Order: sequence, then structure tokens, then C-alpha cells
Amino acid sequence: MASPLENPPLAPWRENLRVIIFEADTPAGKAFDVGLLVAILLSVLAVMLDSVSAFRSQHGQLLNRVEWAFTLLFSVEYLLRLICSPHPLRYARSFFGIVDLLAILPTYLSLLIPGAQSMIVIRGLRLLRIFRVFKLGQFLGEASVLRNALSSSRHKITVFLGTIVILVTILGSAMYLIEGEESGFTSIPAAIYWSIVTMTTVGYGDMAPVTVSGKLLASIVMILGYSIIAVPTGIVTAEIVEGAAAARKITTRTCPGCLSEGHDRDATYCKNCGNSLEVPLTKT
Repeated sequence: MASPLENPPLAPWRENLRVIIFEADTPAGKAFDVGLLVAILLSVLAVMLDSVSAFRSQHGQLLNRVEWAFTLLFSVEYLLRLICSPHPLRYARSFFGIVDLLAILPTYLSLLIPGAQSMIVIRGLRLLRIFRVFKLGQFLGEASVLRNALSSSRHKITVFLGTIVILVTILGSAMYLIEGEESGFTSIPAAIYWSIVTMTTVGYGDMAPVTVSGKLLASIVMILGYSIIAVPTGIVTAEIVEGAAAARKITTRTCPGCLSEGHDRDATYCKNCGNSLEVPLTKT
């Protein structure tokens, strides 16, 4: 039985196909992904135009044909990804595998559920591949730093959000007691809504205090809102600075096992699953 750190051998044609489809470090792989991104953009554009009634009434049939053409193209691409992947089920369950499947399902569902094709705009998520298409390894590194910073600061941000929830509840309740229903603060939840809108500096203006005490409290909430905005920014920034100091140069190589990207240039095994980054070929 093969070790869990080993990839099953692939026939040469499957390995060549895998490099073209899953890798972006080769001219063929980059050309494939650039063409794929162009097709995605055109497909999303077709869906947007189809939502314009005037355009749909004149070119509805053409747009329908275009959409089916793109759907068939993406369906073939999805099948090819399954065929050339060393672990097809892992790809199917991965983030991009699910997105790739959801990108083609709406058109088929539209045969049973009218209007389902509007969900095709989810194909826009596939544009995230642009980071690997143009070999933007440094952007992958920055994205990794940002992800790690958000993960490291999640406990602090959770405490911060909990404090904000308590604060807006207290301030909203106080405003309800000061202003009352005659000023538009019909209930404590409505007053809490006003407190959230005011503290976040959105200020819709649909509710406003009229008494001197209410205006004084509103002023405190506004000033408090400006000071609070800087708190989560500072928390995340501190983590980003710490993570950036330890960041290393990475590439767009894709692990054949877990399909994760962003490995060090000299890496032999995946840093996430331990799988070998090389796929053996079957002898012909």
C-alpha cells in the first residue's frame, strides 16, 4: 500500500495535463489559465447583459446560446481536472473544486428551476486564480500573511466585538429612556439599531434625538465611534507586521495531494499535508 505521503503514479499524458491545468509556472499552464480567466469574464458579462431587459429582449436567444457554450466548456474543464488530478475526490472537495462545480450547475438547474442561471455570477470567484496565473508569488505571500494575521487576532477581535455589542446595547437602552417613543425611538431594539448606525459613523438619519440629553449622548456615541474604529485595525496591523517579518518567498506550485498553493521554492513536500510535491509517472 502506498504511503499517505506519496502520490499515485500518473500516466505521462495525465501528468502533462495536470501541469497545464493546475500549474502556472509553465508557459502552457499560464496560457491555459489566462484563457480560462477571459472565458470567465465573458461568461459573467453575458449573465449581466441578460439581466438588462432591453438587451435581453433583442439578444436573448444569442445570450442563451453563449451561456450554454461557456457551460459546456467549463464542464469539460471540470472533468479534465478530475481526470488529471492524482486525488480526484480531494480536488472535488477542495474550495476551488466546489467553486468550479457551482460554476456550471446553475445552467443545468435552469432547465428545472427558471431563473437559476442568474447564480452563474458565482463564477467570479474563479477569478481568484489570477494570483497564480501571472505568477504573483509575492501576492500569495502577502495573502498568507494577512490570513495568518486574521487567524492570530481572532480572539482579540472576538473580545472587541463582544464589548461593542454590550456597549451599543447599553447606549441604545439609555437613548430609549431619554427620548422615548415620541422621538421615534419606539423600542429598545430600535434604539440599539440607532446606536449601531451612529457608532459605525454610517448615520442614516432616519432616527435622531431631539432633547438636549439625547443630543449629548448622541455626541458621545459619535466620538466613541471614531475612536473605536482604530482598535481592530491596530490589532490586525500588529499581527501583519509580525507575520511579514517572518515571511519567505514562495511560488505558485500546487500540491497534488491537498491542492494548496504557496510553497517555498526549495520545498519537496507540502507544508500543509506533508504530501510530495512531485507526481511519479507510470512506465510506458
